[in-house]
Amino acid sequence: MFESLQERLDGAFKSLTGDGKITELNVATSIKEIRRALVAADVNYKIAKEFTDTIKEKALGTANLLKAVKPGELMTKIVNDELVELMGGQSVGINVKGKPAVVLIAGLQGSGKTTFSAKLANYLKTKKRMRPLLVAGDVYRPAAINQLTVLSEQIGVSIYKDEENKNPVDIAASAIAYAKQHNHDVVIVDTAGRLAVDESMMKEISSLKESLTPNETLFVVDAMTGQDAVNTAKAFNEQINFDGVVLTKLDGDTRGGAALSIKYTVGKPIKFVSTGETMETLDVFYPERMAQRILGMGDIVSFVEKAQEQFDEEEAKRLEKKIKKNKFDFNDFLSQLAQIKRMGDIKSLMNMIPGISKLTKNLDIDDSAFGKVESIIYSMTPHERGNPEVLNMSRKKRIARGCGRTLEEVNMFIKQFDQMRKMMHNMTKGGGPGGAPARAGGGSRRSRLSRRRKR
Repeated sequence: MFESLQERLDGAFKSLTGDGKITELNVATSIKEIRRALVAADVNYKIAKEFTDTIKEKALGTANLLKAVKPGELMTKIVNDELVELMGGQSVGINVKGKPAVVLIAGLQGSGKTTFSAKLANYLKTKKRMRPLLVAGDVYRPAAINQLTVLSEQIGVSIYKDEENKNPVDIAASAIAYAKQHNHDVVIVDTAGRLAVDESMMKEISSLKESLTPNETLFVVDAMTGQDAVNTAKAFNEQINFDGVVLTKLDGDTRGGAALSIKYTVGKPIKFVSTGETMETLDVFYPERMAQRILGMGDIVSFVEKAQEQFDEEEAKRLEKKIKKNKFDFNDFLSQLAQIKRMGDIKSLMNMIPGISKLTKNLDIDDSAFGKVESIIYSMTPHERGNPEVLNMSRKKRIARGCGRTLEEVNMFIKQFDQMRKMMHNMTKGGGPGGAPARAGGGSRRSRLSRRRKR
């Protein structure tokens, strides 16, 4: 996410490395690089210039007040603060007060509206303990109704659809009546999109908003389209005056133009960001956390929150007992993999850890690595998964044939699993990774006795 922008900004800060203090000359050089980085990230030149002019003014204004701070560190701090302001300053929550609350979803075709609608329903169900109702309001694309139906079943949320009715306003009104009768406290209306902004589309979404008077109207935009996303958001906002923006496919956006420009241009906050295909990969947008990630500082708060969401205390206690007895098996390993996968894609997670993003920027890290491991484990019998020690050579050969991997790959994985298992067991006994628990006081028994005699 935002790799190219992060790399360019890092280069701009490095231009100040070694300088003893902030000066007109070195600030001008750094500012020029920052502006180039923003324009390359598909940020409008006017926004980039105004942004860098503010940074220059603050850098020169605080240089004499903070002489003990290194120029590179000072510039990083100022850029971080200004990025936060550019993206909205603070997080803005979703308004789902009232019963039922109505959330209207708008956007172009292909922006990820339908997937987001399901993700939002899942978010409200799991984190807000609400009973959402999904409404299939795209009457032009049968695939959209089918997609929403499949996703609703996947997350265990009710869906309202009427494939005979071609009037989205009537469908939405009937859905709200249904929600009141069946005790749903929030209604999420997925609407039709087009390949481009057109008059009929704008009339339809305007009619829906006027008829429903929703608590929230959210505009969904593909972050990867950069400045086009900003222009589309502006056109929609002028027509329907939406309440907030949702950025989808943010994990594929290496530039960051939409995230940086949209609040400035439209004047509406980014409320959610979507970073994957699974239903759990939806996050509330925090400008401060995003600024830190753009600057390569990581986002440890979001990382911990994601981990806590997947943490199961009872499961952790059960695993601890098994690890202490050195009984951790492949079934337990699969369970842990599933929890990690629910947190999001691996590279995005690693980029949340301070310092890691710079180490992994040239590495090809993706979730396909899980598939290799899972295929090996799924080729084992239930007995083998629960009893790793029974895996002899003939069993390993059969597993390799079953999963389409080489015997060397199977051997390597089992060896790594065994090493990990032993290390976890040793750690629970109070020792380090090497094995033996450390004894208080250190040294051998003979040396400790010798020290006591000397006392």
